[in-house]
Amino acid sequence: MDNPRAAAKKAARNLSRPGEGVPFARRQDPAVRERLSAPGLRTFFNIAAEWRLTGEQQRLLLGGVASSTYHKWKAGSVGTLSYDQIERISLVLGIYQALKLLFADEASGPRWLKAVNTDGPFAGFAPLARLLRGSIDDLYAVRRYLDGWRGGWP
Repeated sequence: MDNPRAAAKKAARNLSRPGEGVPFARRQDPAVRERLSAPGLRTFFNIAAEWRLTGEQQRLLLGGVASSTYHKWKAGSVGTLSYDQIERISLVLGIYQALKLLFADEASGPRWLKAVNTDGPFAGFAPLARLLRGSIDDLYAVRRYLDGWRGGWP
């Protein structure tokens, strides 16, 4: 079995863009969401472990899911995630991948996420604080910032 870091890297390479590989008309298809739900959550939890996020932080990134739901998912009991939850996981994967491309060592990406940043999108707060506001727009803002920094979102 891959270690969590290797598994997260592999998934980020394969699923880094929202809906990549899935035609637009099928992105909300319950069968497609069901197929993506369990592997998406496993990868999300691996990234969250690497970033050392608390359970509460993970729940916020997933859209404010209930504690009981979060614990069921952590235990491996995953149903079909909502389109919003799949999209949130995809954005986290893209952020993870961008950090891996921008920083040469393993510690710098998570450190950047948690450091105060005076650039416009962060207004003197850490990028992680922006992610944890709860809106999917905040995940998009951090993703766009990183993709712009590394040369653009395709």
